[in-house]
Amino acid sequence: MRIFQYCYDRAMLWARHKHAQYYLGGMSFAESVFFPVPPDVMLAPMALAKPDRAWHYALLTTLCSVLGGIAGFLLGLLAFESMLQPIIENMGYQAKLEQAISWFEHYGVWVVFVAGFSPIPYKVFTISAGVLQMAFLPFLLASAIGRGMRFFLVAALMRWGGARMEAKMREYVEILGWGTVILAIAAYLILR
Repeated sequence: MRIFQYCYDRAMLWARHKHAQYYLGGMSFAESVFFPVPPDVMLAPMALAKPDRAWHYALLTTLCSVLGGIAGFLLGLLAFESMLQPIIENMGYQAKLEQAISWFEHYGVWVVFVAGFSPIPYKVFTISAGVLQMAFLPFLLASAIGRGMRFFLVAALMRWGGARMEAKMREYVEILGWGTVILAIAAYLILR
């Protein structure tokens, strides 16, 4: 059974849907606050499906992600103790939150910039920035640049790879999928 190839084929079908960009925007916003799946899983197939729209999708993903980051920042600032702390503890993000706070204290705003490429979910950084009452403008700029670089890189790879990239992705999607699962399990076992 080829689980990841089936998922890939479905993702490519959904990527061509007329409302796909709205789903991408919503997912990008939600991922910055609470949603566990990064928007790259939707951005990449959409950029592959319509390479001429890749830059548009990257911009949309960046803008919605930064807006979600603002929401995460405000939640951390205004509602951490009363609302978010119990949720974070129940979801198992407490250690990641503590790590992000430690990095904020040591590296400052640069952590938000690097968060776009970190294995720690961006939502942890957005909420941490609010909890620590980080200066908002540097947070906003670092989020826009860091997230933008990540999403435009994904779009560029998909756009310039085109049909050749789509064929290669489909050919190796099972290996990539199972490799990712193994890495995620290993990371969980090592970091818990």
